[in-house]
Amino acid sequence: MAKISIITINYNDKIGLDKTINSIVNQMYTDFEFLIIDGGSTDGSTAVIEQNASKINYWISEKDSGVYNAQNKGIKAATGEFVIFMNSGDTFVDNHVLANVAGDLTNEFDIYYGDNYKIKADRSKRLKTYSEKLSFSFFYGSCINHQSTFIRRNLFDRFFYYSEDLKIVSDWEFFIYAICKENVPYKYLAKTIANYDFTGISSLDKYKNKVIEERLSVMQKYFPAFVDDYVQVSQLNSKRVQQVLHIQKHPNAWKILKVIISIVLVFIPKIKK
Repeated sequence: MAKISIITINYNDKIGLDKTINSIVNQMYTDFEFLIIDGGSTDGSTAVIEQNASKINYWISEKDSGVYNAQNKGIKAATGEFVIFMNSGDTFVDNHVLANVAGDLTNEFDIYYGDNYKIKADRSKRLKTYSEKLSFSFFYGSCINHQSTFIRRNLFDRFFYYSEDLKIVSDWEFFIYAICKENVPYKYLAKTIANYDFTGISSLDKYKNKVIEERLSVMQKYFPAFVDDYVQVSQLNSKRVQQVLHIQKHPNAWKILKVIISIVLVFIPKIKK
């Protein structure tokens, strides 16, 4: 079976780190290495790491330039065939996850991904499931999840490490490039892997424009012919358009909206075909 490297990054999240460590070290399957990259925490996180040092294969605590810089440090230190990121606050859904997945990780595929629970700040959770086929259009508005994805370690050497100039979408950049441009073989595990702490920067509404901006820069870099399509799809996925589509499901409300639209169209130039 393939050796797995579990990489945890942390910065001043002692409580989340303790929870993540417990989830990892209590896995029934033990043929994995555990790495913690701490960003120089001052909240007592290093004490938590030291208390569990005998169960951790590698750890450092030093300043970094951000999440992706820390993850790159973890990748470079990892020796496993596959890596998975389980960051502070994230946990495996139970103690049998690695035992249930280890036999699936073969030489046939380079990326194996499963489902996850998104855990919000109020502790409510929602199961996020994925399709067996990851189309180009899927990546327009979504991405597979770090905490439920096993990535062949040498892909980072073959292609590139996470772009540290991007603040939010470097993992999305890596996945869309590897899968849609390099056509690496991937497989959906159809298993729930992780509880994902859905309170990070990428999940906050105020950063949605930043996400769109960074994704657009990635599209311009690797897929310039599809930039216009990406912009249009982003607009279609906007909250306002989704509200219109929701109204369309209600006949009476839709009739009223169509009348309003017809009136507004009288006062603006016609749509060019």
